[in-house]
Amino acid sequence: MYNPFSLEGKTILVTGASSGIGRAIAIECSKMGATIIISARNEERLNETLLQMSGTGHSIIVADLNSENDRKNLVEQSPTLDGLVNCAGLAKALPFQFITEESLLYVMNVNFTAPTLITAQFVKKKKLAKGSSVVFISSISGIFSGGAPANSIYSASKGAVHGMSKNMAVDLADKKIRVNCVNPAMIDTPIYDIEGKVTAEQLEEDKKRYPLKRYGKPEEVAYAVIYLLSDASSWVTGSNLVIDGGYTLL
Repeated sequence: MYNPFSLEGKTILVTGASSGIGRAIAIECSKMGATIIISARNEERLNETLLQMSGTGHSIIVADLNSENDRKNLVEQSPTLDGLVNCAGLAKALPFQFITEESLLYVMNVNFTAPTLITAQFVKKKKLAKGSSVVFISSISGIFSGGAPANSIYSASKGAVHGMSKNMAVDLADKKIRVNCVNPAMIDTPIYDIEGKVTAEQLEEDKKRYPLKRYGKPEEVAYAVIYLLSDASSWVTGSNLVIDGGYTLL
């Protein structure tokens, strides 16, 4: 059956695949026929992801993306890719007046610097195939005005991803490499460590701010990534796909 969203025959690397959105992306892409390389710091959790994936031929590369050596090894150990999904990231709530150089650099390194340098190395080593697709998992925090309390560092890091990806799309177009961002709002994942800080009642109240009255699911982000990795999006580059349940409409 014809399926323009098929990933059959494609080899895709997903960073941050040990949990949350990254795990969902790896699982759903495997269901679409891709051969997946999953990477993160925690080998045990990567194996948990691997057990949930469909098909065969998938592999694990353990890497801490804050480590230059680990980034180098990740690129060297990877085959030529048809898709690269930069999903590794973190959220850190910190009021602006308490920002330190250490906290700023830490969040920027994880969310912006590391994925940028990894992508650059894949390009330099000619390990992104002609017609390949690079997808950054960003956030609505990086592209829309209107702030949230204690969110300045995170928002800045995602804004940097937004700016970099658009210019990457221009620079890599002659190599037939596409670059796009997926920008979710709140997704039910472990990245938001809210236990003991936010009550269930507060969460339910917050969901009322969304026209669809709920947070997103990791697999709903994964479906958007599948589109951007597939040939169905072969004329799409430099875009920012918003997945927010209508949040930014209000």
